[in-house]
Amino acid sequence: MAIGKQQIGALLVSADPLFLNERDKLVALTARHVLPAIYADRELAEAGGLMSYGASRTEAYRIAGNYVGRILKGENPGNLPIQQSTKTEFVLNLKTAKSQGLVVPPSILASADEVIE
Repeated sequence: MAIGKQQIGALLVSADPLFLNERDKLVALTARHVLPAIYADRELAEAGGLMSYGASRTEAYRIAGNYVGRILKGENPGNLPIQQSTKTEFVLNLKTAKSQGLVVPPSILASADEVIE
């Protein structure tokens, strides 16, 4: 595969339904090539990826639920303000870091919202 032939030092994976659906394959690929990767979706870090940093899906669902509630109570959707999640989550998979031979500085560990061991 081309990724093994390139001299890539790290990988940044954006939020995309394809990447989320194929997370096990993507995480296995980065593990096979010992390629540190940061993902936008926490599910990839939970699946064995090194880390994720992105908008909180829980917060986004809470906002969507509030919209639905307001609409069901009779508010006009066109009159509702546009909102988006402002909460971000940083998830660090320490097990993956160790398997890749990475030493995580204490300052990075302390800044993680969740550490998977």
